[in-house]
Amino acid sequence: MTMKPALILAFGFASALLMTPLHAQVYQWKDSAGRTVVSDTPPPGVAAKDARVIGERMPTARSEKPADKTSEEKSAEAPKTTAEKDLDFKKRQQEAREKAEKSAKEQKAQADREENCRRARGNLAALESKRLVGTLDEKGERKPFDDAQRQQEIERARQFMAESCK
Repeated sequence: MTMKPALILAFGFASALLMTPLHAQVYQWKDSAGRTVVSDTPPPGVAAKDARVIGERMPTARSEKPADKTSEEKSAEAPKTTAEKDLDFKKRQQEAREKAEKSAKEQKAQADREENCRRARGNLAALESKRLVGTLDEKGERKPFDDAQRQQEIERARQFMAESCK
C-alpha cells in the first residue's frame, strides 16, 4: 500500500521537472562592458526577437531573414516522399538483379571456356601420343588416322586451343 503513494509522488516530481524547461526562455547577450549576460528576461532597450534564446537548435539572431533559395536548391534539400523512396528502392533492386544475372552469365561463359580448353588439351595430348586414334565411317566402323590426317588434326587442335585457351 505504501508503494502506490511513493510511485505517484515520483511520477509527479519527474513530470514537473520535465515540464519546467518547456515554458522558460533564457536569453543571452553581451552588455556594454563586453560581458556575457544570461537572463530569463530580454535585454533592456532591445527587442526580444533580436536576442538569442538559449536552448534553440540553431542559434541565430531572430531578426535575420533567411536568404531566398532557388527552387533547385529547395528541391535538392527537400526530403523524399515515401513514393520516391519506394521507387528508388525498386530501381536499386532491379539494378542488383541485372548485375547478378550478368555476373552469372559471365561465370557460366568462363566455365564453358575452361571446359572447352581442358577438352582441347586432352584431344591434343591423345593426338600427339602414339596411340591409335581415328574416326567412325558411315557404317560405324573405326577408321584410324594415317600420319597426314593425324598431323592435320594436331594443327586444328592447336589452333582451337590458341583461340579458346586465352
